Amino acid sequence: MTLKSCLMGAAAGLALLSGTQAAQAEGEITVAYFLEWPMPFQFAKAQGAYEEALGMKVNWVSFDTGTAMSAAMASGDVQLAVSQGVPPFVVAASAGQDLQVLDVAVSYAENDNCVVNANLEIDKESAGELTGKKVAVPLGTAAHFGFLKQMSHFGVDLASLDVVDMAPPDGAAALAQGSVDMACGWGGSLRRMKEHGNVLLTGAEKEELGILVFDVTSGPASWIAENSDTVATFLEVTANANAMWADEANHAKMLPVIAADAGMDEDATAATMATFSFPSVDEQLSEKWLGGGAQAFMKGVADVFVEAGSIDAAQASYADNVNASPLGEAGN
Repeated sequence: MTLKSCLMGAAAGLALLSGTQAAQAEGEITVAYFLEWPMPFQFAKAQGAYEEALGMKVNWVSFDTGTAMSAAMASGDVQLAVSQGVPPFVVAASAGQDLQVLDVAVSYAENDNCVVNANLEIDKESAGELTGKKVAVPLGTAAHFGFLKQMSHFGVDLASLDVVDMAPPDGAAALAQGSVDMACGWGGSLRRMKEHGNVLLTGAEKEELGILVFDVTSGPASWIAENSDTVATFLEVTANANAMWADEANHAKMLPVIAADAGMDEDATAATMATFSFPSVDEQLSEKWLGGGAQAFMKGVADVFVEAGSIDAAQASYADNVNASPLGEAGN
C-alpha cells in the first residue's frame, strides 16, 4: 500500500466520521493523551485538578498516534486531545475534519526523530545509502513529516524506499529485531530505537531545515464553540501546571507523579522532559506561535505532504483551524 493510499484512506474515514459525531455523556468529557510522553499536565491530572476546576468527570484515554486521536474526535468519542502532533492535525484538517488548535502543548525538536540501524553504519554523510531500505514510519504524524523533510534534504527518492506504517512502539521493536533498516518515532519508543541505531540529524540541525516539532491541544470546532468556558478552564489548569513545572523547586514533588502517570521510571521521565519546552500563555499567544507562526507552519506541513503525494490537496490557509480565544480567557 502506498503512503498516499494509507493517509487518504484514513482521511476519508475521518471525513465520514465527522458527519456523525456522537454526543458526550452528560456532565463529563473524554480527553486523549499519550503514555510515555511525560508533561506537567499529568501532575494536575493525577491530583484531580481538572475535575475540581471543571466540576465534571474527566475520562482520560491513551493513544499511540495523533491520527488515532483525530479519528476518535471525528467519531465524538473524544472531546479534547492533549499533545496531538501538528502533522496528524493537518492531515485531518486537510481532509475536511473541523478541528481547531487551542494551545501549544509542547515543543520538542530533540524528542522526535528517525533512527538508522547501527549495523548499516549510515550517518548524515552517507544518508544516500538508505536507497532501497525498509523504513517504519507512523504515517500522518510529526515523525512522518520529519522523515519526509529529511529524505528530501538528503536526496533520497521516496519511491525507492519500502515504507511501512507502524506506530512508534512497533517500529522500535522492528528495529531491534532487524526487520526494518530505519524507524521513526518519539518519546519512549525513540529512546528504545536509539539503543539499536543512530539519528541522522540532531534537533538543532532539523530546526535549521525548518523541521519544527511541536504538539497542540486540539478539539472539534463545533464542540469548542458550544463549550468555550469548559475549554478555557481546561487550558487554565494545564497552563498552571506548566508554570509550576517552570520553577525547578517543584520538580522533586512533580516528577514522581508525572512518571507514574506516564508509565515511566523517574530517570527516563527527567531525561525526556529535559528535551521539552512548555511555552507560557503569553508566549503561545505571540506571533511565533498562535499569533501566526503555527498557522503558517501548518500550511508548510500540508504543502510538503501534497508534494510527497501523501494527501491530495492543502487548504489555502489554516487560520480558521486555530482558535486562541479560550487560551486568551485562560490567561486573564
